[in-house]
Amino acid sequence: MKKIKDKVGYLFISPFFLVFFLFNAYPIFFTLYLSMTRYKGFGKKVFIGADNFKLLFKDPNLVDAFLNTLKIWGVNIIFQIFLALLLVMIFSDIKYKVKGLGFFRVIFYLPNLIAAATIALIFMKLLDKDYGVVNQVLFNIGWIDKPIGWLTKPILAQMSVSGIQTWMWFGNSFILFMASVQAVSKEVFEAARIDGAGRFQVLMNITIPSIKPILMYVMVTGLIGGLQLFDIPFLITDGKGFPEGSLNTMIVYIYNMAFVHKNYGYASALSFALFIVIMTFTIVFTVLTNRKEIKEFFENRKNIKARKKELSVLKGSAKHE
Repeated sequence: MKKIKDKVGYLFISPFFLVFFLFNAYPIFFTLYLSMTRYKGFGKKVFIGADNFKLLFKDPNLVDAFLNTLKIWGVNIIFQIFLALLLVMIFSDIKYKVKGLGFFRVIFYLPNLIAAATIALIFMKLLDKDYGVVNQVLFNIGWIDKPIGWLTKPILAQMSVSGIQTWMWFGNSFILFMASVQAVSKEVFEAARIDGAGRFQVLMNITIPSIKPILMYVMVTGLIGGLQLFDIPFLITDGKGFPEGSLNTMIVYIYNMAFVHKNYGYASALSFALFIVIMTFTIVFTVLTNRKEIKEFFENRKNIKARKKELSVLKGSAKHE
């Protein structure tokens, strides 16, 4: 009966492993295989070993694409977390508590529900140099005397995409942060107020420590998503990465290398290298943000081993006696 139950259990969990190997493991290994070939999407695959990976270190466009990705992600994640924390501080403030939190959650999260193609089209119209609403409003209130090329100047284009990404994702961060803060007892905040703590002190000593795991989660997932940034830069520039290649992110570059230049082998090498970079960044960031927990873990393991050794010595002494 036990063997039958085990087989039934394996049968029920098998769909997960099937889907994992089909849509996760197999693409990774197949990409690694393609990265060691010369392949144009049709015809025979020619095995060339590590030649594609050697090209990574000689490709100046790759460095530019990686730096573009980091710039856009860096500005986005800073403003995203700052805005989310600012809203959390306002909505969790006992003295100035804002009513209708559910309504604001819906409004803040709404950009996540809009398709990226729609968002790209909207902001292309809003930020158009000659006919965009943003320039028209700034011109009418007297803040500018000539149109600003939001999407025609490299720095402004990168900042614009970062702003769009912030607008799209700060609501998600806010909801996650707010859920963590609401798990903390209100008495803690009230006691801090009674002791004379200001809003900034409450934020630094109660709010942020309470959301530290979620903050790390947002940072890591934001890093992964940022390095894979594709939809908004691609749609705004029609895949060209203009102006002057400033919106040519890593994934846009990989896409063009594969589907425009038909160099699937080198595109696969780029993809696998990006996978390694993301994994490395994630591990390093996790270790840096959890140094205390990791140190305690190894100290506990050391203490447990020492205790086991002591017990083993005591048992040996007892047997000898």
